[in-house]
Amino acid sequence: MTDEIRLLALSAALGFAHIMAASTAGLAQRGGLTWAAGNRESEGEVTGAAARLKRASANFFETFPLFAALVLAAAVSGRQGGAVAWGAQLYFWARLLYLPIYGFGIPWIRTLVWGVAIVGIGFVFAGLFGWAGPGAP
Repeated sequence: MTDEIRLLALSAALGFAHIMAASTAGLAQRGGLTWAAGNRESEGEVTGAAARLKRASANFFETFPLFAALVLAAAVSGRQGGAVAWGAQLYFWARLLYLPIYGFGIPWIRTLVWGVAIVGIGFVFAGLFGWAGPGAP
């Protein structure tokens, strides 16, 4: 398994952590297990950390499909290493930091960390097309 595929799998696990953090944090505010077991005709609003974790989760799932598609395309085309590997590292570690930073409500740092993850996606894209790293034209 290449490092990029390993980071993709770890990012998928991180996506699961986002889901669990957001749902667990919001459960008490929404009515507990009774609400969860019901038909949930009302989503139930959440506030504070629960709302931040819900937004962090939504944000993760806006970027993850792009990251996954690019890493898989790089793997299929044999473009691993170089910029692709750096980009995968940047994306994973930034997204890992993003969850607690957003959960604790730390502004500016959150935006900076989000930007690092986006740069990571850009590196994977550039490496996929040979625009950066070893073997670049």
